[in-house]
Amino acid sequence: MADKYEVIIVGAGPAGLAAAYKLAQAGIEVVVIERGDYPGSKNLSGGVLYSRVLDQLIPEFWEEAPIERYISSYITTLMTEEDYFNLEYKGKALGNTPYNAVTVLRAKFDRWLAEKAEKAGAMIVTGIKVEKLLKEGNRIVGISTGDEEMLADVVIAADGINSFICQEAGLRGEIKLDHLAVGAKALIELPRNVIEERFRLTGNEGAAYAILGEATHGVAGGAFFYTNQESLSIGVVMRLDDLVKARVKPPEVLDDLLEHPMIAPLVKGGIMTEYGAHLTGEGGLNMVPQKLYADGLLIIGDAAGFTINSGLVIRGMDLAIGSGMAAAEAVLEAKGKNDWSEAGLSAYSRILDESFVMKDLKLYAKAPGFMENDRLYKKYSLMVNHLFGKVYTQDLTPKEHLMKTAMQSLKENGISLFDLAKDGIMGVRAL
Repeated sequence: MADKYEVIIVGAGPAGLAAAYKLAQAGIEVVVIERGDYPGSKNLSGGVLYSRVLDQLIPEFWEEAPIERYISSYITTLMTEEDYFNLEYKGKALGNTPYNAVTVLRAKFDRWLAEKAEKAGAMIVTGIKVEKLLKEGNRIVGISTGDEEMLADVVIAADGINSFICQEAGLRGEIKLDHLAVGAKALIELPRNVIEERFRLTGNEGAAYAILGEATHGVAGGAFFYTNQESLSIGVVMRLDDLVKARVKPPEVLDDLLEHPMIAPLVKGGIMTEYGAHLTGEGGLNMVPQKLYADGLLIIGDAAGFTINSGLVIRGMDLAIGSGMAAAEAVLEAKGKNDWSEAGLSAYSRILDESFVMKDLKLYAKAPGFMENDRLYKKYSLMVNHLFGKVYTQDLTPKEHLMKTAMQSLKENGISLFDLAKDGIMGVRAL
């Protein structure tokens, strides 16, 4: 006979592990199935975790979690082939606990979170691939790994952006190309003191860059650059449909970025220890399925399309953890009613709507449309760098009024006042 559990979670990322931890704490019998050799083994380097939601799950997590640095500086960069313009914000409040954001390396962080879930009572099973859902009529009653069947009152799908569970359950069809992006990412090791000197950091302070323009060779998307304790995470994210049209290769774009005059001095002498590509969500609210639950099933994290890219900030892990916690609450409500049907699990939708997860996804619903604007990647970086190049160059030519200089920069880079006004209005509405 197949083993029976109250909850089976497919995927040991932040979403699945957050749900497992919260459920195990409540005394629910839960097993997490992970196809990697260990939680986090399939993830490249890491990224920025907006971490106040983690403090709700595990109070004062920073005392024990393997965080790298807390983000004390945010830098937005407009880049051309040779020049760059940086806009930096550094705030004292960012260093207060609970931290606003931290950098993590997923191989370390996911294993730590899995250990927390195990200590709370969850079972983590690794190296196993789930092949299909088990059904009785329309209700999902478990999973099959090919060699083994496992039954559950409810299955929680946390199997990532390409969630076959979401598709097999009929909650989502093929994802549109314009809702997907390809990321190329590298991890570069440098001594801690070198990182702190180059990025003007003290102690556990960290810096996060969002880069637009030539960083992606004009393809819709952007680049990111984060500091860890003894390494740097750097990568490019390019929307799949635009990438196909442009016929550029993400690894080549990343190689060019590493040689850019802004980046090269910051990574000089570093040793690249990771390099790879992965698929990520880019559609925001538009790629979230209309229904996130079915008879015996809940969808969380990347599997549900919970990602936000506003151009200034890329978010995924905090939404994943928040959705995992919401799913756990929905399971506890369903258990109280002994109702694992679609109706019994529908509380998940209400709990999500009341949380920051759906509120923020709805707030930034127009961001993906705004980020489709070619001028963001091909013209505005050129215009801004051209403008400030003229402002700061003193070549004995009589200076002109700043407004006239700005108008010339717009004209020389093919941007009309109508374009500027339209893009400004769209940006305000989207962000």
